[in-house]
Amino acid sequence: MTDTTRNFLGIPVQGDITPGATRVEQKPIEELQPILQAVLDDPTIVEFGWRQYTPYFNDGDPCEFSAHGLWVRTTADEDAEEYELEMWGHRTLGKVTTEWADDPETKRRVVVSETYEGPDGARYRRCKALGDAIDCGAFELVLLEAFGDHAEVTVRRDGIEVEFYSHD
Repeated sequence: MTDTTRNFLGIPVQGDITPGATRVEQKPIEELQPILQAVLDDPTIVEFGWRQYTPYFNDGDPCEFSAHGLWVRTTADEDAEEYELEMWGHRTLGKVTTEWADDPETKRRVVVSETYEGPDGARYRRCKALGDAIDCGAFELVLLEAFGDHAEVTVRRDGIEVEFYSHD
């Protein structure tokens, strides 16, 4: 797009400017702390973690760092496999089933209802809030600075363990 109203350090800029990747507005670590602390304070939560990395290849799209995939281990999950601990359908925390419909005005899919299935809705929502905070991209810079790229992060009350994450 041609824009003659732009300037760079007071110098007028003319020409076609192609926008780059749009990133989610970043939030400070202080906004992540209470969400993380709410999960750490739960006595039934033993540990939790996620992966964060920049993909090596992304089918021609730019390879951008992200953090995602929160898993949570509770006292009832000692023998569980990691895939059973992910928030989309946690083995002991439960899950939320979402009903979708098409909005005739906007032509978009919208949430009609969400139904929680599990033993403790409040605990599930605290863990889900942490998962959403990690997945949303708003804390990518603080997570990258704290734990680095290509990392598998495990959080326990007595410390955080970071291991190199090998991925394709």
